[in-house]
Amino acid sequence: MADQKFVITINRESGSGGKEIATKLGELLGVKVYGKEILASIREKFELSEEEVEKIKATKPGWWADFCRFYKQFGTTAAIAYESFEVNSRQLYYEEAKILKELAEQESCIIVGRTGFHIFKDNPDAMRLLLIAKPECRVKRLMEKQGVDEKEAREIMERTDKARENYTKAFADTSRYDARNYDMVINVSGFTTDQVAQFLAENVWRKYPR
Repeated sequence: MADQKFVITINRESGSGGKEIATKLGELLGVKVYGKEILASIREKFELSEEEVEKIKATKPGWWADFCRFYKQFGTTAAIAYESFEVNSRQLYYEEAKILKELAEQESCIIVGRTGFHIFKDNPDAMRLLLIAKPECRVKRLMEKQGVDEKEAREIMERTDKARENYTKAFADTSRYDARNYDMVINVSGFTTDQVAQFLAENVWRKYPR
């Protein structure tokens, strides 16, 4: 790839195969893919278990209280030990966004989920994507991938999409379905993972010639 760094953010509907497409795209472009596993570094920093992180993220963020606690902890005028305050959901979001931006400064990469479209909305070298698919295609994929029946697959799909939408509204103050947040919105129904990844790779190569 060219020397110019880029970041691709991929938001996706549950069952659309977004993670697999991102992985294949990363292989084609020769760049790393970052997603939920980025939370490992945050867990280590705050000495939290994965369950604790998910519990904190699930809480409704109290914006002003969290904002004050964040700057009280990390501001230049205070140096309070981590164990002296309660880690909260907005604090985790700020920390995650900071890590993702640092990664993008160091290397070209792909970010899956994590409201990447919002975190990199002002980055001129960000390509922000949303992958969608017909409900029946998503349900079928979830049935095959997770070994569940149609009813359970549909429940998983709806529950996951709702959780992602609530998370996006809470921290990005927008809907993840708003097409204005993206450079491309792609309906992947009827296409294989390889076909979608190849299509995306070709568009990245057009913008950033090899």
